Amino acid sequence: MARIAGVDLPRNKRVEVALTYIHGIGRTSARQICDKASVELAVKTDHLSEGDVIRLREIIERDYKVEGDIRREMSQNIKALMDMGCYRGLRHRRGLPVRGQRTHTNARTRKGPRKTVAGKKKTPVKK
Repeated sequence: MARIAGVDLPRNKRVEVALTYIHGIGRTSARQICDKASVELAVKTDHLSEGDVIRLREIIERDYKVEGDIRREMSQNIKALMDMGCYRGLRHRRGLPVRGQRTHTNARTRKGPRKTVAGKKKTPVKK
């Protein structure tokens, strides 16, 4: 099993698809990596030689920001927004949608499950 950037690549998949399991690498990047490493796109990950895996690993480590680095950078960017106190930072802090979506209905993913609020009791009308 090939292990690149701390991720076990799935067996029996084409290399260009298997590389997309690494956070930060999509199909286009995977194709570019395979070209640089001179690995055929159609080769399954089971049939990669040890040399191929080493070349892929070196190219990814040298030229691409993947996995933990990207996740760390994203969390630092969000933390910076929250520290600045800008609108987007406040939305992140409150757990609400950040990019202008409506919240009257929907937005359940960000807001979490509904919190039921008790309604007002009706008072009887005096005549």
